[in-house]
Amino acid sequence: MLDALRLLGVVLTGLALVPAGAHLAEMPNKLPLAREQYLVAQQLYWGWAWWGIVILGALVATLALAIEVRRDRRAFVPALVAFLCIAGTQAIFWIFTFPVNQATANWTMLPENWTALRRQWEYSHAASAVLNLIAFVSVTLAAIRAERLKPHAHHLHH
Repeated sequence: MLDALRLLGVVLTGLALVPAGAHLAEMPNKLPLAREQYLVAQQLYWGWAWWGIVILGALVATLALAIEVRRDRRAFVPALVAFLCIAGTQAIFWIFTFPVNQATANWTMLPENWTALRRQWEYSHAASAVLNLIAFVSVTLAAIRAERLKPHAHHLHH
């Protein structure tokens, strides 16, 4: 069970970093785009909502790993950090990113304040990318540090 949780935690958290990292990497090239260019560029994200399944999986896997290793402080702390960072990305999404998606009808139209909305959208993704990276490093550290449950001493001396 522990091996499966370690593997799932690392893989799902790593996969959650993919779209977040892509957003961060493309941000410097997208921020200066003109109105129509930006609107076209945003259409590249159609279908990315499916990544939510991966993020949910990472959230569950990091929580399950933290619970599983709760008696091993060296593994528990980074597992908990990973979970809290993934949870933090969700807070950022629902507080900052989602309202922009709603205001722009998922970037199919641009209201007057579109540059402020763009800034909020881009920087919310950048913040999530940082949290995703911290989560990935933390869950990897937790996976490395997590020890298998040791058999009781009386089993060792037969």
